[in-house]
Amino acid sequence: MGVIRVLAFVVGCSFGFSFGIAEADVDWARGMVSADGVGIADRHAPNPATARGPARRAAEDAAKKKIVAQLAGLPVAAGGTLKHKLADKAVRERIDRALEHAIAVAETLETDGSWRVTMGLPMEAIRVALAGPRALGAAGDGDPPIVIVEGAKQKPAIGVTVGGVAGATLFVRAAPEWAKDAPRVKATGGKRGAIELAQKLGGASTMFVLVP
Repeated sequence: MGVIRVLAFVVGCSFGFSFGIAEADVDWARGMVSADGVGIADRHAPNPATARGPARRAAEDAAKKKIVAQLAGLPVAAGGTLKHKLADKAVRERIDRALEHAIAVAETLETDGSWRVTMGLPMEAIRVALAGPRALGAAGDGDPPIVIVEGAKQKPAIGVTVGGVAGATLFVRAAPEWAKDAPRVKATGGKRGAIELAQKLGGASTMFVLVP
């Protein structure tokens, strides 16, 4: 059963139950949709160790449910929102698989066996789910891993192309410290869902850091 269908309800069972702490957070600068969830340990369990597993699964499912609720409203560069793309069965199945592999970005185990977790779904996983997997050439990837694009005015959206390239993107206010040594290129313009560059730099395996 797909994750979207599974997470259509709050998970509960005799060994633990869950609830979300807050709505999912969409962070275009980190490239992540994240949400918190709590799994309460079953007080009838023989001991906290026995309660940990079900409580952890309940916490993760609660967080994923929040993420699912947020996905439909994400803007897509080609127009519209992700809600319209989910009508495609193949896209929906790839989104399901991406959700199954959501990342635990923070976690706290309580003394009674309860869990508090933050799960994250990368924007790039969503983009790849929409576009489908890309074929890797025989020579592999030789692109710069990170390129900073200065003067990029594009509004955040899934699937923005940069210099004609469909790749990972981060929408930031200023270039982050960890990317200070990355090559830079100027954006010369853009249109719906696409950013034009002064010169070609980067490829399909590049993460483009977009700075206004």
